[in-house]
Amino acid sequence: MKKNLLGTGMTSQRSRDRLVQRLREEGVRDPAVLKAIQETPRHIFVDEALSSRAYEDTALPIGFGQTLSQPYIVARMTESLLAGGPLQKVLEVGTGSGYQTAVLANLAGIVYTVERIKPLLMQAQRRFNSLGITNIRLKCADGFWGWPACGPYQGILVTAAPMEVPKSLLKQLAIGGRMVIPVGAQGAQSLILVTRTSDDFEIETLERVSFVPLVGEQI
Repeated sequence: MKKNLLGTGMTSQRSRDRLVQRLREEGVRDPAVLKAIQETPRHIFVDEALSSRAYEDTALPIGFGQTLSQPYIVARMTESLLAGGPLQKVLEVGTGSGYQTAVLANLAGIVYTVERIKPLLMQAQRRFNSLGITNIRLKCADGFWGWPACGPYQGILVTAAPMEVPKSLLKQLAIGGRMVIPVGAQGAQSLILVTRTSDDFEIETLERVSFVPLVGEQI
């Protein structure tokens, strides 16, 4: 059965509007980010059995030991990534359900996204197709490697936590570009913002977070 893209009841536009109001109250200010959240049907990106919870501000399981981040975190990371100005080319590490990808696609020229779990990637592709999103490029790959052939990127957003920022991803960040990434062991993770200057990297800690670990071969 095909999912209703507009939603009814707990998946309706009214539910999305209430979510956006909660995000605004929690400190998300960028109107473009709030609009992207409002226009992206989160219920499409979860299992049918969980669709009634899609607009709660909570993380939800998506299978394979992975989760769909709570909307506040999606909004916070996206807002931090865009704070330096509009982005033409963005790399996302960890496609997952595809929800964060779809939000980014509303705000960037083109989004390159990599995911190591092929069934998740294929499911995300079907969701993008159903929504008519055409500015996303997908690849099944180790997140630590990123997608160097298409870099450098003005923005990199990572949706799983390594113990430290992968050097391979730093190399793919354009000068002036920004990376938002959770770092640290589970239970002690911080969301950090990395900005590349002409000769160095500036690091700012944003807040405490909880993400699944970034799995793969660190290079």
